[in-house]
Amino acid sequence: MRPKVAFFDFTSCEGCQLDALNLEVGELLGLLGAVDIVNFREIKTDRSDDYDIAFIEGSITKESEIPRIQAIRNQAKVLVALGACACTGGINCMKNAYPMEDLLKGVYGECAEYYNTIPARPISAVVPVDAYIRGCPPTTAEFVKVVKSLLLSKRPDIPNYPVCTECRMAGNVCVFQRGGTCIGPVTRGGCEALCVSAGRFCWGCRGLVDDPNTNSEKDILARYGLTIDQILERFKIYNSYSEVSKCQS
Repeated sequence: MRPKVAFFDFTSCEGCQLDALNLEVGELLGLLGAVDIVNFREIKTDRSDDYDIAFIEGSITKESEIPRIQAIRNQAKVLVALGACACTGGINCMKNAYPMEDLLKGVYGECAEYYNTIPARPISAVVPVDAYIRGCPPTTAEFVKVVKSLLLSKRPDIPNYPVCTECRMAGNVCVFQRGGTCIGPVTRGGCEALCVSAGRFCWGCRGLVDDPNTNSEKDILARYGLTIDQILERFKIYNSYSEVSKCQS
């Protein structure tokens, strides 16, 4: 019997789910032949609460989302955080730096009383997570790799080295040498340094490596005349839930 798979969205743009479908035809047919998708709002209307693997996109930003994710956790044998918002809290956590009441008034004005919000958090802050598919959005190659591993009951082999490693392999000129700032030295690789290869910089959407070499990052900043505050502004885009505080210690 094929594993039953469900996709759920919390606070997010839902782009990670769409990107999960952006597979090559052969890969998509292979996936559809290996699993039974029973819940996926973006592609089908039929829904079932009987599933084995749950993919979760988005972060938790409302009280009402907490019992919902707990119910999904209770049902799923395997729960996968899909994308930056689910894995690290993502850009939703940028609001945590401000009073929630002020944010509601700023966004909804006189209607603020009809809405609720709490400090945003990643899925792992509420329920245990079995696997992560990182990035904003994740690469389809990593999505396929994680799915294959789960179907084989194996732990997905996700890189735990910095983006800098892949950047050097790609032959890119270092962003700092170009006069910019970048958090590739402490961000988890696996994206093939996509943003830097396209002429930009690493935003840190894959979260930090497990043991980031913050001293090395500080040395780089000092070498190029940059301050910790300047680089922390980059961290806040995707990693303001907890990683920023780790780097400040």
